Amino acid sequence: MTGLREAVDGATTQLREAGVPSARADAVTLLAHVLRVPAAELQRQLVLGGDLDPDTLTRYDDLVAHRRSRVPLQHLTGTAPFRHLELAVGPGVFVPRPETELLVDLVLRAAHGLASPTVVDLCTGSGAIALAVKQELPAAAVSAVELDPMAHAWAARNRDNLGLDVEIACGAAQSAFPDLDEGVDVVVSNPPYIPVGMVPIDPEVRDHDPEVALYGGSEDGLRIPLAVASRAAELLRPGGVLIMEHADSQGDSLPAALRQQGMWVEVADHVDLTERPRAVTAVRRS
Repeated sequence: MTGLREAVDGATTQLREAGVPSARADAVTLLAHVLRVPAAELQRQLVLGGDLDPDTLTRYDDLVAHRRSRVPLQHLTGTAPFRHLELAVGPGVFVPRPETELLVDLVLRAAHGLASPTVVDLCTGSGAIALAVKQELPAAAVSAVELDPMAHAWAARNRDNLGLDVEIACGAAQSAFPDLDEGVDVVVSNPPYIPVGMVPIDPEVRDHDPEVALYGGSEDGLRIPLAVASRAAELLRPGGVLIMEHADSQGDSLPAALRQQGMWVEVADHVDLTERPRAVTAVRRS
């Protein structure tokens, strides 16, 4: 028999040697997943001591080996936390990041005071933003669109799992929801924005996130975001708000490009919890 602490310590060492930045946390999360207990409960068991039977240890070692090869942690557990939600994720969908949670805060701020706001999420991926908005703002009418059929299937699965009333369409953001033109209060988007040719360093992103969710279609990464912003301008009522995530290197270039579109006023950029530029807001010109 192998002790719980021995197993976690060994896994942590292996993951650290493989360059996994959150080695200890990942080792604990994977063992909690195998044991089907919350991570907090596993931490208690680690303090008290205990053993793993051989079959459980084999399953754990297998997951650790996959994580060592830089398969995303969320693919191995099948879930990703986002705000107050646990989302199903896996191959074929972009794994939602903690920094994207800022966009939900910005949506709630933009919709404050509206009795039943209409919110549209363009490029929804796993459905993270749209579903979080609906959970935290139940009075909102929320619609979302995703281009990639595999990602759309994940988003629909998350909606159904969570029982949230969100319309999730499969199609291009640039032509989505023509029936809502000039009637939307808030458009939010986390579009692909990585400059073409700038390959991500992290293997979890480079090798596992779908390319359609990563690259912005031009050397500056702004071609797709600006096309999505143009569609947002058609969807929004005068005075409606666009909220869009961007790379931390685009905190000046995207706001400047939006101002040049001529459809926006009150363009402002916002930093995430790490104080890095993360999202732009803009108001539809009257």
